[in-house]
Amino acid sequence: MATLISPRTHPRPRPRPRLRPSDHARRLDLAQLGPNWYAAVMGTAIVGNGAAALPVRLPGLIGFGEVMWALGLAGLLVLGSARLVHLTRHRDAARAQLLDHPATAVFYGCPPMALISVGLGTLTLGSRVIGTGPAVALDAVLWTVGTGYALLVAAGIPYLMITRHAVSPLEANPTWLLPVVAPLVASAAGPALIPHLPAGTAQQALLYTCCALFGIGLLATLALLPVVLTGLVHSKLPALALTPSLFLVLGPLGQSTTAVHQLADAARPVTPTIAPVALALAELYGVAVLGVAMLWLALAVAANLRARRAGMSFAMTWWAFTFPVGTCVTGAAALARHTGFPGFTGLATALFVLLLASWALAAGGTAAGLAGGRLLAR
Repeated sequence: MATLISPRTHPRPRPRPRLRPSDHARRLDLAQLGPNWYAAVMGTAIVGNGAAALPVRLPGLIGFGEVMWALGLAGLLVLGSARLVHLTRHRDAARAQLLDHPATAVFYGCPPMALISVGLGTLTLGSRVIGTGPAVALDAVLWTVGTGYALLVAAGIPYLMITRHAVSPLEANPTWLLPVVAPLVASAAGPALIPHLPAGTAQQALLYTCCALFGIGLLATLALLPVVLTGLVHSKLPALALTPSLFLVLGPLGQSTTAVHQLADAARPVTPTIAPVALALAELYGVAVLGVAMLWLALAVAANLRARRAGMSFAMTWWAFTFPVGTCVTGAAALARHTGFPGFTGLATALFVLLLASWALAAGGTAAGLAGGRLLAR
């Protein structure tokens, strides 16, 4: 017997819910990808380099450093590929980032520092994984390309500021330091390659090149830093999201401290007559400059805690918490190695703990932002 279903009792189809734009799957928009993203590679690589330089040897520390080096290398490859797509498919956006937006252009200092930092990690950490020969070769390539890039940026961005960009020194902020810090990074990483060159002219050439890079970066920083401080006092930071950029002032301080000690070590077998003087100067310079860095670190931490209470949310500027602190780790570690003073060992260790916490905050915020569609989403 057939059962008839009354029209009144027949279930009506439910209307299909409308999807709001936010409900659709978000896609990455590489047109928004700027050079500031290389700060994530820098921040990851410096964690590994800091682990290798730390004057204490804890179980698993070097293995952890190797993992961070691998993450930095992978990040460099992925980001480099994405930037290649950006530069080829979004030329207008790339041109605007460099020529029309001075706030973005200064971040072109990040790519060379990322290349050089990953290269150094390849030599100091990756050699245990891929072998000494390949590690030396890869570091030589990354350091050479990164150094050439650093010199181009150190000259090119100030040139654009003078001739094209509409900027005022009264509005300067710490991101202006990024282009001129890159040669300092090259000067600190280059000496690690010197023992792998033939003795004599080749080693001397690289040593003197690194000394010249140190001079370029240091003198340019000394010229620019008063402008940055004047801008901060006069105009303040224009947005809460820029408050982490205060940490960038630590970069040239910690990196120059690291560089003078690396150069002093490299000078010992290459130019033994000046090595004792270089080491003494490195210790005096390092103590004085690292003291200034610790004073500025306290100021930057206080300002960022205040900004956090005022509602500062995550932005890619949070990666400024990582690399500058990492340079102070390597600088304090170098002082501990040369002076034997346990206070510097404790300082390097404490700064490394701060670096780990900073990296966790920045990496976690970036991962959540990409997954949630708040970063690079269309």
